[in-house]
Amino acid sequence: QIAKSRISKLPYIHLLPKRMYKWILTKKKESVAELMEIRETGISIERFEKICKKQSYQLLHKRHYLINPIYQWKFGWKPRKQAGFVRAIPFVRNFFTSCVYYLIQNKKEK
Repeated sequence: QIAKSRISKLPYIHLLPKRMYKWILTKKKESVAELMEIRETGISIERFEKICKKQSYQLLHKRHYLINPIYQWKFGWKPRKQAGFVRAIPFVRNFFTSCVYYLIQNKKEK
Protein backbone atom coordinates (compact mmCIF):
# COMPACT_ATOMS: atom_id res chain seq x y z
CA GLN A 1 0.00 0.00 0.00
CA ILE A 2 1.59 3.26 -1.10
CA ALA A 3 -0.89 5.77 0.32
CA LYS A 4 -0.59 6.15 4.10
CA SER A 5 -3.39 8.58 4.97
CA ARG A 6 -7.13 7.93 5.13
CA ILE A 7 -7.39 8.39 1.37
CA SER A 8 -5.98 4.86 1.01
CA LYS A 9 -9.41 3.68 2.20
CA LEU A 10 -11.33 5.51 -0.55
CA PRO A 11 -11.83 3.04 -3.42
CA TYR A 12 -12.66 5.39 -6.34
CA ILE A 13 -10.56 8.45 -5.49
CA HIS A 14 -8.29 7.86 -8.52
CA LEU A 15 -11.30 8.56 -10.78
CA LEU A 16 -11.36 12.21 -9.74
CA PRO A 17 -10.12 14.73 -12.30
CA LYS A 18 -6.33 14.64 -12.50
CA ARG A 19 -5.73 18.08 -10.96
CA MET A 20 -8.11 17.45 -8.07
CA TYR A 21 -6.57 14.03 -7.35
CA LYS A 22 -3.06 15.52 -7.38
CA TRP A 23 -4.16 18.38 -5.11
CA ILE A 24 -5.62 15.94 -2.56
CA LEU A 25 -2.45 13.82 -2.62
CA THR A 26 -0.34 16.93 -2.03
CA LYS A 27 -2.54 18.10 0.87
CA LYS A 28 -2.34 14.66 2.51
CA LYS A 29 1.45 14.54 2.02
CA GLU A 30 1.29 11.37 -0.07
CA SER A 31 3.81 10.09 -2.64
CA VAL A 32 2.38 12.27 -5.41
CA ALA A 33 4.66 11.22 -8.28
CA GLU A 34 4.30 7.52 -7.55
CA LEU A 35 0.51 7.61 -7.14
CA MET A 36 0.06 9.78 -10.25
CA GLU A 37 2.14 7.29 -12.25
CA ILE A 38 -0.09 4.43 -11.06
CA ARG A 39 -3.20 6.43 -11.99
CA GLU A 40 -1.85 7.14 -15.47
CA THR A 41 -1.12 3.47 -16.21
CA GLY A 42 -4.82 2.57 -16.04
CA ILE A 43 -6.28 0.78 -19.05
CA SER A 44 -9.86 0.43 -20.22
CA ILE A 45 -11.53 -2.95 -20.68
CA GLU A 46 -11.84 -2.33 -24.42
CA ARG A 47 -8.19 -1.34 -24.81
CA PHE A 48 -6.99 -4.44 -22.96
CA GLU A 49 -9.15 -6.72 -25.11
CA LYS A 50 -8.01 -4.96 -28.29
CA ILE A 51 -4.35 -5.48 -27.30
CA CYS A 52 -5.05 -9.17 -26.60
CA LYS A 53 -6.63 -9.59 -30.02
CA LYS A 54 -3.81 -7.74 -31.79
CA GLN A 55 -1.19 -9.87 -30.02
CA SER A 56 -3.03 -13.13 -30.87
CA TYR A 57 -4.33 -13.88 -27.39
CA GLN A 58 -7.63 -15.65 -26.95
CA LEU A 59 -9.90 -14.65 -24.06
CA LEU A 60 -10.76 -17.97 -22.42
CA HIS A 61 -12.67 -16.49 -19.49
CA LYS A 62 -13.40 -13.10 -17.99
CA ARG A 63 -15.20 -12.02 -14.85
CA HIS A 64 -16.28 -8.44 -14.17
CA TYR A 65 -16.54 -7.25 -10.58
CA LEU A 66 -18.55 -4.42 -9.11
CA ILE A 67 -16.53 -4.88 -5.91
CA ASN A 68 -12.98 -6.07 -6.53
CA PRO A 69 -12.08 -9.19 -4.49
CA ILE A 70 -9.01 -7.37 -3.11
CA TYR A 71 -11.40 -4.90 -1.46
CA GLN A 72 -12.35 -7.63 1.02
CA TRP A 73 -8.86 -7.38 2.49
CA LYS A 74 -8.46 -3.65 1.95
CA PHE A 75 -11.90 -2.36 3.03
CA GLY A 76 -13.71 -5.38 4.48
CA TRP A 77 -16.18 -5.38 1.56
CA LYS A 78 -17.50 -8.68 0.20
CA PRO A 79 -16.64 -9.24 -3.52
CA ARG A 80 -19.58 -8.76 -5.89
CA LYS A 81 -19.70 -9.86 -9.52
CA GLN A 82 -20.94 -7.28 -11.99
CA ALA A 83 -24.57 -7.50 -13.15
CA GLY A 84 -25.10 -8.76 -16.71
CA PHE A 85 -26.93 -5.65 -17.91
CA VAL A 86 -24.07 -3.45 -16.64
CA ARG A 87 -21.47 -5.58 -18.46
CA ALA A 88 -23.44 -5.13 -21.69
CA ILE A 89 -23.24 -1.30 -21.78
CA PRO A 90 -19.63 -0.11 -22.35
CA PHE A 91 -19.83 3.37 -20.78
CA VAL A 92 -21.75 2.12 -17.75
CA ARG A 93 -19.52 -0.97 -17.48
CA ASN A 94 -16.34 1.09 -17.53
CA PHE A 95 -17.54 3.38 -14.77
CA PHE A 96 -19.06 0.79 -12.42
CA THR A 97 -16.66 -2.14 -12.86
CA SER A 98 -13.82 -2.02 -10.35
CA CYS A 99 -11.85 -4.79 -12.08
CA VAL A 100 -11.97 -7.60 -14.61
CA TYR A 101 -10.12 -10.87 -14.15
CA TYR A 102 -9.07 -12.57 -17.39
CA LEU A 103 -7.78 -15.98 -18.35
CA ILE A 104 -6.00 -15.61 -21.68
CA GLN A 105 -4.02 -17.93 -23.94
CA ASN A 106 -1.68 -17.23 -26.82
CA LYS A 107 -3.38 -18.62 -29.95
CA LYS A 108 0.04 -19.41 -31.43
CA GLU A 109 0.93 -21.79 -28.57
CA LYS A 110 -2.11 -24.10 -28.75
